[in-house]
Amino acid sequence: MKAKYKRIVLKLSGEAFLGKLSHGIDTSVCLRLGEQIKEIVSLGVEVALVVGGGNIFRGVSRSKEFKMERAVADYMGMLATVLNGMALQNALENQSVPSRVMTAIEINAIAEPYIRRRAIRHLEKKRVVIFVAGTGNPYFTTDTAASLRGTEVGADVVLKATKVDGVYSSDPIKNKSAKLFKKLSYLDVINKELKVMDATAVTLCKENNLPIVVFNFMKQGNLKKVVCGQDIGTTIE
Repeated sequence: MKAKYKRIVLKLSGEAFLGKLSHGIDTSVCLRLGEQIKEIVSLGVEVALVVGGGNIFRGVSRSKEFKMERAVADYMGMLATVLNGMALQNALENQSVPSRVMTAIEINAIAEPYIRRRAIRHLEKKRVVIFVAGTGNPYFTTDTAASLRGTEVGADVVLKATKVDGVYSSDPIKNKSAKLFKKLSYLDVINKELKVMDATAVTLCKENNLPIVVFNFMKQGNLKKVVCGQDIGTTIE
């Protein structure tokens, strides 16, 4: 199979690390993630990852639940993404895939600070780059971080990994008659308030002509199929 894209940003939510757990990191899931990423690296694709932290700490919900200041909760959520990034790096290197963790909040003992030119150089050298700590700023989601990093490093596409087959007209788990969209415009997503990515993330992609593909990452082999241009999920452009 031949890859359609030269350089991608893959957005993984914190929930992707859960497996059968209700909280935390399932190491067996990390290993499977590593295997799937190795498959596309072997095709010559330059891979950057943006990881969420909702499996450990979700800033928005916790700030409401515990009356915690939003900025404090968001910073705690950013630190949660660092844990996921480290776990994923370990899984990749167990697969003999070289990788670098780059953080928007400096933690020099365990990760490189995010520097755009250095990130691009890592990608050119076929190292998987794992972006953690979001944008480094509160009030911005990791979806926005994926759009921002994708734009900065010159990615061809942002791949949004989910548990469903793409973008639906409503929640397909609650509504069995929900319609799956195969193609959408950026404005469709914003105007219809489809809860696939936040408006800031979608707008950033729109302004920079960066397509988004939303697909089911839980189905084995889907990542490789998407990277090779097969008609999987929903394309937003």
